[in-house]
Order: sequence, then structure tokens, then C-alpha cells
Amino acid sequence: MLLDELREQARVALDSTARSGTVGTPGARSERDAFMRLYGQRVRTLLDVENRLCFGRLDLADGVRRYVGRIGISDEARQELLVDWRAPAAEPFYQATAARPEGVLRRRQISITNRYVTDVQDEVLDLEGFEASGVDGSHVVVGEGALFASLDAARSGRMRDIVATIQADQDEVIRAPLAGVLVVQGGPGTGKTAVALHRAAFLLYANRERIARSGVLVIGPNRVFLRYIDQVLPALGEADAVVMSTPGELFPGVVATATEAPAVVAVKGDLRMADVLKRAVERRQRMINSGRALDVEGTTIRLQPRYVREAREVARRSRAPHNVARKTFVQHVLRSLVRALAAARGTEVDDDNRATLNAELLESRDVRREVNLLWMPITPQRLLRDLYADPALLGEAAGRSLTRDERDLLHRDRTAPWTTADVPLLDEAAELLGEDDSADEAERMRAEAEQRAEVAYARQVQDTFGGAEFGTAEELASRYAGSWALGSVAERAGADRSWAYGHVVVDEAQELSAMAWRLLMRLCPSRSFTIVGDVAQTGSAAGAAAWSDVLDPYVGDRWRLAELTVNYRTPEQVMDLAAAVLAAGGSSVQAPTSARVGRDNPQFTRVDGDVASSPALAEIVVDEHRRAGDGTLVVITSSADHDDVADAVRKALPDGVVTASSDSLESPVSVLTVAAAKGLEFDGVVLVEPARIVAESVRGVNDLYVALTRPTQRLHVVHHDALPPGLAP
Repeated sequence: MLLDELREQARVALDSTARSGTVGTPGARSERDAFMRLYGQRVRTLLDVENRLCFGRLDLADGVRRYVGRIGISDEARQELLVDWRAPAAEPFYQATAARPEGVLRRRQISITNRYVTDVQDEVLDLEGFEASGVDGSHVVVGEGALFASLDAARSGRMRDIVATIQADQDEVIRAPLAGVLVVQGGPGTGKTAVALHRAAFLLYANRERIARSGVLVIGPNRVFLRYIDQVLPALGEADAVVMSTPGELFPGVVATATEAPAVVAVKGDLRMADVLKRAVERRQRMINSGRALDVEGTTIRLQPRYVREAREVARRSRAPHNVARKTFVQHVLRSLVRALAAARGTEVDDDNRATLNAELLESRDVRREVNLLWMPITPQRLLRDLYADPALLGEAAGRSLTRDERDLLHRDRTAPWTTADVPLLDEAAELLGEDDSADEAERMRAEAEQRAEVAYARQVQDTFGGAEFGTAEELASRYAGSWALGSVAERAGADRSWAYGHVVVDEAQELSAMAWRLLMRLCPSRSFTIVGDVAQTGSAAGAAAWSDVLDPYVGDRWRLAELTVNYRTPEQVMDLAAAVLAAGGSSVQAPTSARVGRDNPQFTRVDGDVASSPALAEIVVDEHRRAGDGTLVVITSSADHDDVADAVRKALPDGVVTASSDSLESPVSVLTVAAAKGLEFDGVVLVEPARIVAESVRGVNDLYVALTRPTQRLHVVHHDALPPGLAP
């Protein structure tokens, strides 16, 4: 098979490059590393696309037969055997209809398992042209359709790509131009996430030179969601230029997983916090009211308030971040102190003694202490911890921006773990502070030492092998310095807070706060975004109520809206129930229309007493697990009930069957909160005490709407408390 031949060629090239020697120059070493990465990526891609490599065929009016697959493949004669699904030639596979056949006589969808064709289904789009072509009509295979077969298939703990069943409205979103901000608004089950991931793969294919080197950032709500989707892009032939992150991981070195009260999240997510942090940094640039005596090698001089005031004005006029401007401040103060030291010793400052006087000042403990206290370098983490722990500091920084109650909400111990709402504040602080100049100096010295070593090596190579006609040793060394990054895009971007991505995909975007959007806009200065979400599902107290609220401050009205209105996941009976809950909660958002009617109506069971301790819950879970077969089941609860329900479900089922952690979906039965279940889908859902889910959040109706729309087949509601409005059996 040609795929096997291509894999073997890539493996041979990789092994040969790994074994090959180099002349030892920086350029040769970097070139070999680059080729090893290229061949390694090729091998991984050819392995990842094995499953359903070819999934479609187009019979065209001009007699051409075109096969469509995950990647493009040509034979040795450069004859195209398989068209990449992202190529313009593959567009009719998704866009052609009987009303607009676009030159397609027949579209065939092909199912392959372990390299064997297991099913084919045909759609004749141009009957007259098809009959005129002379093809035997008995060779047309008609079934229920690949889309509906896919919808009825059992789910697993990993999301599947939809490359073989992309619908026309989804395809238009996927192939939309790269530039600008595209908002994909869609209700539950409309395929928003799948569309966003396929769009990322398409954009890398169509704009590789523009965005592959800087990468595409994909943001998902939590780690379990990212693990759920992490096989989609590799299966589409793309992975190496894609970085996946949660909102709690967008600040290098911090993985924020702790939770906090909705009221705290709302304050931290408010744009007023940008002003609070700005003032907090300014207050680290201190003044003095009276002179300070300083001992310098036995000579006493005074640090005068005007020295500090003038130095601070100069440093602030530079508009550099705090830690960077500190160097200007220190230099200006030292110039004033040099003159004071010279005057105290009865001499003038000139070229002969300026360096000596400056060195004495830098060696003085008094000078170092006082200057550092006036403008001390600080990290974002330290700035934020100090603010949270010290009410006086927070009060000074907050001014009138925050009320006393809001300041009290922010108070916490210095050792408290970071939360997701802290991450945008850390990034904002980093933007205001900049890098510590002392760290910059150390890095500069290291880089200079490395450069000297490279120059010496290049000179040695020139002395041995010649090559002076290509430039000096310094020129040869600098030509290759930094031009070949040894890490992948993900590795380099993950360690660099200032990394600028070529495109950013944000899933469950309605949950992000205003401060989080400030962070994202810094990550993509080109403002090239695919924003995916549903404002009817907003659960966060700091989340969005309207897309214009989020985007207008950054791009005005220059953003595009695409709406997906068909629910391919949730059966009609369940979707109607969810829509009724949404309407009863006062929402004006139109729920999507289900593409199919399910086999089962939603079930309701009322129990006496606590649901978690009721034998009925155990019986229901066991029965739903049996009915799911090879599929998946989730038990969704309020946060308060989660642990008790998880214990009850574990006792009802054998060891290894239940996962109650939001970090994994590897088991057939999961027990999750609404927040952990967001963006996921399961064959069956057991919903426990919906009234408590509503009561737990300021946007509890939205949370209930999310929970109700997770199943692809069955919903069973178990409750003791009265059902929320709209949720009537």
C-alpha cells in the first residue's frame, strides 16, 4: 500500500539523518536537527491518519473520479490518488447538493475499518447526468446516511473527528478566511467544537507559511476537555503547530486549578482590576519625605527627596514596565549621588573619577538598601500575593475602583493556591512589571559567553577547512544564532509569556471574563480568532452575556458572526425539555433544532429523602450503564452533592467502572459537576437533583440547560426536591 511505502521512506530518511555526521558547524548541526524534526513529523502524521485514510469519492460530470481523504497522496508519477479534505478540489464533497450539484453526479461515503471497506453509501446529486453517464443504477448503495449512522454510534472517552460527515453550514465556517475575528455561536450539540478544530486544521493547511511558525492556540475550559479532544487534530494531519491550553495555564509556570466563590470570580474578572494593578505597581515606586544619611567608604552623604522625585519622573517618562524602568531610575539616582559624594570630598566629577565614585556607591550597603527599597524589582506572583494578603496595600491600590465588600472578597492568605481567575491578573501584572533587569543582565552575559564560544568554534572550522569567502567567523556564528529553534512550537510558546500566536481558537468562550479577554488579545496581536460558544450556556459569574460586550472594546464592530442552528447530538425529546427550561428562566436565546428523534423519552424518578443514599439511584445507574453497552454514561450533580453521589455510584458498580474525577474520562461511567461536563457528550445522562444545580450558581438555569443537553441517547432525572420551572415530565 502506498501509505506504507510513504511511512517507510520517511522512517529511512529519519534514521539516515540521525546517523549522519556533520562538519560540526552551528549551521550544519541546526540543519540536521531541522530535517530530523521534519521527517519525524512526517512519520507521526502518516501514523495518525491511518484510521479512515480515505472516506469519500466524487463521480464528476466530466468523467473524473476523485477520492477524498485525511491527507493528499500522489504516486511516483505525481498523479493525485487522494485529495486532502481541505483542498479546494474537495469542497464539493461537503457543499454540493441536489439543488446545486456543482458538477458532481454521485457522492459516495466510505467506511473503512482496519483497511477494509465496511460500508458505502451513495447520494446521486444529478440524476439526469448520472443516468446519461451509463453507470449501472444497481451499483448505487442507499442507506440511512453516514451522518445519522455516526450520530447513533456509541460514544467513548475521546472525541471523534467529523471530517467524513461535515455538513454544508459547518463547512462554510471551517473554510472562512483567516483574517479577523469569527464568532461561531451555536447551541448544544451543533458541532461547535468539532467545527473549531477542523477549522484550525484547515487554516494550517491553507495558510501554513503565515501561521505554522507562530502556531495556533486552542483554549478549552479544562484539562479533561482537552484530553477529550486531543486526538482530533492529529487524526486530521495536524498537531505539531498546535498548542492546547486551559485558561488556568496561560501564564507560564502556573497551573491554576483551585476554585473560589462566584462573587470572587466576578470581582477578579472585572476590568476595574486592570486599574487596581496599575496603581499597585505605581505604589511600588516609593518617595521619601526627608533626606537619608548614607555611609560610602566612611563618607556620609544624604539621599535627598528631590533626587528620588527627579529619577522617578525620568523613569516613568520612559513608559517602560516597572522592572525595566528601574534601571533608568537607579542610574539617575546614582548620578545625583555621585555629585553629592564628590562634593562631600571637596572634588569635582570628571572622566577620571566618575567610574571610581560610582563603584564606591554600588559597594555601599546603605546605598543598595535605600535604592532597592525605593524601586524594588518584583514578580507578578509577589505583587498579587501581597495585594491579597495585605488589606492596607489593596486599599491603597483599589482607591475608589472597588468597594470595601469587594476588597474583603479578595482577601486571602499568601499561601493560597492560584485560581483560574488569578491567571489574567498575573499576566496583567507581568505586562506592567516587565522582566527583572537583573535577570536580563544575567541572561545577556550568558548569551554573550555562548556567542564567544560559537565564534571561536567557527574560527577553528575556518582554519581547518577554509571557507573565509563566506564571511568572518563572527558573521558565520551570528548567521545561525537563534535561527533554528530546537523546541517545537508548543515547547517554545509554553515557556514564553510574550509569544504571539498566528491564530487563536477559544472554545466555551462565553465563560471567559473581561480580564481574560485582555490576556487573549495580547497573545494574538493580529486579532485572528475563532471564538466558539453559546451565551445561553454561560455559567461563570464573570462570563459574557453578549458577544458585543466582549469584542467591541478591541475590534469595534469588525467581527463576523456565524450561527449553527442544528443540534446533531441531543434527541428531540430531550432538546425540547432543555428549551423549555431555558425559556422558563427568561432567556431570549433560541435553542437549536434537533436533527433526529430519539428512541427514548426522558425519564423522571422521584425518591424519598436524600438521593445519594437512596437505593433507587444505585438501581438507575446500574440499569443505565447496562443500556449504554459499549457507550458512556455520566452522572451529573451539583458541586455540593458530587462526593456523596460519587461514593454511592462506586458502591453500585464494579471496581474500575467509575471515574469521579474531572481529570479523566477513561472509564465507562463518570460522575461530574456541570462545569466538568461542559463541552462533553455521553450516550446516557443521569441528572441528580436539578434544583440544587440551579440554586448553586447565579446563572443556574444556564447550568441546568448545559446538563440536560449532554446525552446522545437517554436522559434520566432523579430528584427529591421540586423540579425547576420548565422541567416537567
